Formats: sequence, structure tokens, C-alpha cells
Amino acid sequence: MRTMPGMPRPAFTRSLLAPRHWPAWLGVAVIWLIARLPQRALSWLGRRLGALVLRTPSARRHIAQTNIALCFPELDAPGRAALVDANLRDIGMMLVEFALGWMGSDRRMADIPTRIEGLQHLEAARAQGRGVLLVGGHFSHLELCARLVSQRIRIAGMYRRMDSAVFEWVVLRARLHYAAAMFDKDDIRGTVKYLRNGGTLWYAPDQDMRSKDTVFVPFFGIPAATITATHHLARMSGAVVIPFFHRRLPDGQGYALRLGAPLEGFPGTDVLADTARVNACIEQMVREAPEQYLWVHKRFKTRPADEPAIY
Repeated sequence: MRTMPGMPRPAFTRSLLAPRHWPAWLGVAVIWLIARLPQRALSWLGRRLGALVLRTPSARRHIAQTNIALCFPELDAPGRAALVDANLRDIGMMLVEFALGWMGSDRRMADIPTRIEGLQHLEAARAQGRGVLLVGGHFSHLELCARLVSQRIRIAGMYRRMDSAVFEWVVLRARLHYAAAMFDKDDIRGTVKYLRNGGTLWYAPDQDMRSKDTVFVPFFGIPAATITATHHLARMSGAVVIPFFHRRLPDGQGYALRLGAPLEGFPGTDVLADTARVNACIEQMVREAPEQYLWVHKRFKTRPADEPAIY
């Protein structure tokens, strides 16, 4: 019997029914109900949640304001404020899109208007028997778009375990419903083996993970601590690196997904240069839909030596 790659489908245990987990199960029930709302109601709820996020004082606004001021110095004060407000409102849509991506039915996914460009790049790599690293960024709809693209191509993903045992069980099962495999973020050996065997892995290296395997390279012209895993995974597996961008279209038109041309000469011999190339690709994606990027993440929390904290 062939062993499936990556993390196994989690088994249910009676300990998950302990009273301490009841609040988490209540949250799961709410997410399940949201995922079953009709599209118009889902969009309405996303807008209402976004309006609530916009009006509620929190540290998220300060983080988004700081990031946007750093990354878009060309905007005047009203332009930056408008982008911050749009980004905070987008969090409402992110919440309902996570619910839909995790718990929406396959029939519901098939009804979502989805435009995918650039599949020929993936097909060419597969024809050569090579694995593919789809490298993208943390946009608000990443979970939903990962599921949407999985309707056309078999993909795997990197996975960071959740603190809640209930959500760990629920979300991993949900992702394994549509993904070919899910790999723990530390399972480098399994990930490389999967890519060597011609697998396709979706990967987003644009968060500050405070890992030892990071280098400082520009992101919007600012030194950003960036993990070097894209270079190393490509070097060890021989995989092709393809930029993967997705955005929500206006007025309920669905989602546009784009696979770019493979990065030529990647990986090279310079890990710093390769990591900078990856950041440049993600920066280009962000400039196409800046309000949909996860600006509430502290992207620049790790600073070069002797430089002051940003947040």
C-alpha cells in the first residue's frame, strides 16, 4: 500500500469533546453556518464585518498604517488613509472567505466565477517531469483561492500547526479534502521528496517568521527579514519556481488567478539574490491589489542590527 505524502488525515479522539474545547466547537459551528450562506448574504456579511473592523479600535490599524506609510511613500496622507481603510474593510471579506474555503461544498466552489491564466507554464514543467513551487503572498483570500486553483490542478501546501486542537483537527481535514498533501513547515525532507516526484506546492514566504534561515532583502525598498526556503527547496528538488497571484474582482465577479512565467536561472548561486527576486515578485503582486494584502501582519518586526523597532 502506497504511503501518502505529508501529514496524515487527523483522527478524531474523544478528548476533543472535553468541556475546555466547547468554545472552539462553537466557533467551528459558526464558520460552518457562514459557509452555507448564499453568495449575496455572504458578501453582505463580509462588508458588515469589514465595517465593524474599521470602526473598532485595535492594534491592527496602527500596524497597517505603519506598513502602508513605509511601502507607499508616494501616496499623500489622504491616499494612505484611504488605503488603510480599504484594507481594514477587506478583513471582513477575509473572514467569510476563510469560512468558505474551509467548509464550502464542492458544488459551491464550482459556482464561484474563477479565471485562471498561465496554466501552460505549469503544464510545460510537468511535461519535463519537474516539480513546481507556486510562490505567492499572504492576500486575504489565499485560503479560498488555494481551493479554487485546486479544482484545476493538484497542489500541496505548507502547514503551520494551530494552537487549538479542535481547529487543528477541523482545518487540516478541510485542507486535505482538496489538497494533494499538506506538509508541516519543518518537514523539509518530505517536501523535497514530493517536489522531486513532480508535485506542485503552493508556498508563501512573505511573512516575518523570526527564523534563523532568514536574510535581509528589500521589500518595497525596506530591508525585510525573509526566509530563504524558496532558494533551498528549488536547489534541493530541482523544482521550477512559478509566481502565483490571485485577486478578488470587483462587484461579485469572482476571482482572477495567474501563474506567471517560471523564474529563469532560479535558483542561482547567491541565496541573497534569489530571495530578493522572490520579494520583488511578491511586491509586484501587491501593487496590483494593495488593499487585499495582509498589511496587518508585522512584516518588518525583525530589524537589522542597530536599527530601531518599527512598530
